[in-house]
Amino acid sequence: MTDAPPPQRSPFLGLLPWPERRAIAEALRTETIGGLVLLAAAVIALIWANSPLGDVYQQIRDFHFGIPALGLDLSVGHWTADGLLAVFFLVAGIELKRELVVGELRTPATAALPVVAALCGMAVPAALYALTAGLGGGSPDGWAVPMATDIAFALAVLAVISTHLPAALRAFLLTLAVVDDLGAILIIAVFFTSDLNFWALGGALAGLAVFYALQRFRVRGWWWYVPLGMAIWALMYNSGIHATVAGVAMGLILRTTTDKGEETSPGARTSHLLHPFSAGVAVPLFALFAAGVSISGGALAEVFTGPEPLGVVVGLVAGKILGVFGGTYLAARYTRARLNPDLAWADVFGLAVLAGIGFTVALLIGELAFPGAEAGEHVKAAVLVGSLIAAVLAAVLLRRRNRIYRRLYEEETLDADADGIPDIYQRTAEPGAVR
Repeated sequence: MTDAPPPQRSPFLGLLPWPERRAIAEALRTETIGGLVLLAAAVIALIWANSPLGDVYQQIRDFHFGIPALGLDLSVGHWTADGLLAVFFLVAGIELKRELVVGELRTPATAALPVVAALCGMAVPAALYALTAGLGGGSPDGWAVPMATDIAFALAVLAVISTHLPAALRAFLLTLAVVDDLGAILIIAVFFTSDLNFWALGGALAGLAVFYALQRFRVRGWWWYVPLGMAIWALMYNSGIHATVAGVAMGLILRTTTDKGEETSPGARTSHLLHPFSAGVAVPLFALFAAGVSISGGALAEVFTGPEPLGVVVGLVAGKILGVFGGTYLAARYTRARLNPDLAWADVFGLAVLAGIGFTVALLIGELAFPGAEAGEHVKAAVLVGSLIAAVLAAVLLRRRNRIYRRLYEEETLDADADGIPDIYQRTAEPGAVR
């Protein structure tokens, strides 16, 4: 009697399971539209800040309003960074929870490659920044700036160059960005916290405990969660921890599995409602008031001569390529993962270059690392330049392979019988087939 053959593992970057494909397609569709709006907002900010109306831009960004009695008298720029980005991180927290519970991160076998790639894609850029800034006698404070990938901006680049990137590559990029976002929020919470107010922090934690209890006991109704969420955000802000931490914490608490009789989970409903606002309003408004930096000859020269800005550019471009591609290749080699035969390692390399677009979170960490300093403006300019270089290089590399991507895309989406499910998922031999 012979032993049964081992079960066939799905190839790395192979066909996604149909439920996962649908969930990711919806998320990426919103991010792509939001990314185009984000791209437009960044261009407007640069033009506005460098126009004769630049003083008006500064006045609007620095205009204060709020409720001083609650410690919430903030500038417009701070409201967008601390307030609107909390919504962005709330959606990111929900997506991370979904990935951990029902998505690509739910099992160690499927999570290994994207997690290793993401961790290497954070560690190597930080190390290259520290090396570059240290050799030039610069400040080490910006080590975290080049660590995060901006999924919306990356998808906007894909939309602009009109590439038919297969769903598996897009999903891999999304997973990288989700893990990056978690890493970024942990870095913000641990390394950019000062003057802790333990009473406010205790109140925020108590609010999160109530939030968890409401989810645990299946309490429904926005009138419970919206006031509680706003109170948690305000207490977190006053505690000295960056207020966006409250957003990701609530996102991780929201339930992403459905109970009997439920069509969608609370996390899915919340994400469906807030994702368009996050991608189309919150992040673009943050970009509008964060990306307005000087693009004079002297400022651009500083990007390539100043140790801190140069460290950011090196980290975003070279660091992401070495980290994401090297981490993925090594993880695949040691886990004996089999690359999808329709793709090549050149496709993973192109994706690694695209991961060097670190716009939104990089700008946020740059503001925290260099608050109110001239170096902060130079670091922001470096984020824009580094992201632009990465976008151009990725566009060249990915467009060269677009003929292959187009063929795979057409195979993945062909629905000859018009039943709403692509034909490839109805072939029982396929690993992602509908059963």
